[in-house]
Amino acid sequence: MDISYLGHSCFRLRGKTATVVMDPYSREVGFSLPGVTADIVTISHDHADHNAALAVKGTARRSEPFVISAPGEYEILGTSVFGVPSFHDSKNGQQRGKNVMFVVHIDGFAVAHLGDLGHTLSDKQIEELDGVDILLCPVGGEYTIDAKEAAEVINEIGPSYVIPMHFQTPKHDAKTFSKVAPLQTFLSYMGAVEAKRADKLTPSLLSMPEETEVIVLEPGV
Repeated sequence: MDISYLGHSCFRLRGKTATVVMDPYSREVGFSLPGVTADIVTISHDHADHNAALAVKGTARRSEPFVISAPGEYEILGTSVFGVPSFHDSKNGQQRGKNVMFVVHIDGFAVAHLGDLGHTLSDKQIEELDGVDILLCPVGGEYTIDAKEAAEVINEIGPSYVIPMHFQTPKHDAKTFSKVAPLQTFLSYMGAVEAKRADKLTPSLLSMPEETEVIVLEPGV
């Protein structure tokens, strides 16, 4: 299994029997989603920078991706997906609505995508995310948890790898994302200024780190 970052909060998980794309985005973020195919698409919430399922094409295994956008348990092509309910803000969804955190079990790994999580986790949510190996975590603040809150969430889940997402870049729409913090804010807070950088993450079940490692993935396909 390997994980590629497609920009903003979008990732591709490519396993032996299925490919999963998580939170594909529209041009409204300020740049375009690369051409990508998948068997499964997960949508954490119905906002344009996370819900562009129609931009993802099918594969030889499925002519159209199976789209998952609600909490629950799913099984597609030998890949298990669990949707954990949460909120897009710290006021039980009163400001920005609901959010679904997805845990994908693929090739022996548990990969969690937190979507636009807007609050720290409850005991129940921590329990449901127990055993996650790789955490895809928003870090930019304003619309999601910020660097401090992300660090708390990471500590509670205790993954082997954390990959930051949803931070400001020069390509993002300046007006919409002006208050979102850049990646460096999170890295500095984590003491991970020299975080490992890679084009993709290809983890090995035989050599997972004992302490959480921050991996910065470069956007691409």
